[in-house]
Amino acid sequence: MAVGNGTTKEEGLVVSFGEMLIDFVPTASGVSLAEAPGFLKAPGGAPANVAIAVTRLGGRAAFVGKLGDDEFGRMLASILKQNGVVDSGIVFDSGARTALAFVTLRADGEREFMFYRNPSADMLLTEAELDRDLISRAAIFHYGSISLITEPCRSAHLRAMEIAKEAGALLSYDPNLRLPLWPSPEEARDQIMSIWDQADIIKVSDVELEFLTGENSVEDDVAMKLWRPTLKLLLITLGDKGCKYYTKDFRGVVESIQVKPVDTTGAGDAFVGAMLRRIVTDQSALQDEKKLREILRFANTCGAITTTKKGAIPALPNEAEAQEFLQRV
Repeated sequence: MAVGNGTTKEEGLVVSFGEMLIDFVPTASGVSLAEAPGFLKAPGGAPANVAIAVTRLGGRAAFVGKLGDDEFGRMLASILKQNGVVDSGIVFDSGARTALAFVTLRADGEREFMFYRNPSADMLLTEAELDRDLISRAAIFHYGSISLITEPCRSAHLRAMEIAKEAGALLSYDPNLRLPLWPSPEEARDQIMSIWDQADIIKVSDVELEFLTGENSVEDDVAMKLWRPTLKLLLITLGDKGCKYYTKDFRGVVESIQVKPVDTTGAGDAFVGAMLRRIVTDQSALQDEKKLREILRFANTCGAITTTKKGAIPALPNEAEAQEFLQRV
């Protein structure tokens, strides 16, 4: 399959790096894990969700990561393939299981997590197992911070970033903070910030902004503590209030679309996938505020649609759904 290195805009490939796992979601909302009468298994993992969000919207995406050579791992690889995600960057580990996460859906649709990964296959990806050719063909290389938690995956993550950067890709970073997975909050903060200066695009939530800055505020002066001269775009997502954007030359707010949320799982990934899907086809939007605002309105819409259905991947919208939704509001 021929892919572009951003040389022609139509061929822009988004390569997403990191974890893919099984979320077990309670069949009833607003109950603790112990009280849940049953669970539905749902494919998850932010980097994988982003890759599928891109292909759902007609874009080209690949996933790089490690899965257990077990029924769940094969199921996840199959889901990526069914959704048109290039799967040549997936490796399987016969000695470790695919990661599991039990997710509590509170009455307001927000989530709490309990993870089973000691260690899971995604944590065991090595530098030698990286599909360097695939990574070097990325127009955008996207990643989170969970892959920074332990070796050998951390070294593989850092090397993958180098390969992508050397080949001319834009680097996109969504820390996707999951505190229970880190040894301590201090370690989480230090490691998340350790690669901050290398990204071109960074998206954080309002909760992550507070965690990283220590300030309970989304005002510009607080957000700018995360700004670096190396950045092309910093995004702060504000849940149902939309998002804030910062570039070298302009900043602003894009309001969200109001919906009745059922499950917020995957909303941030839908937002990121939609944003990358648009930027990979027209990187000039990073210097053009009108274009960027249109992209972020589209991304907000995709995020909002995702909250109206249960699960992450099943809820990710396609282009027609997103456009129809935009025309109604």
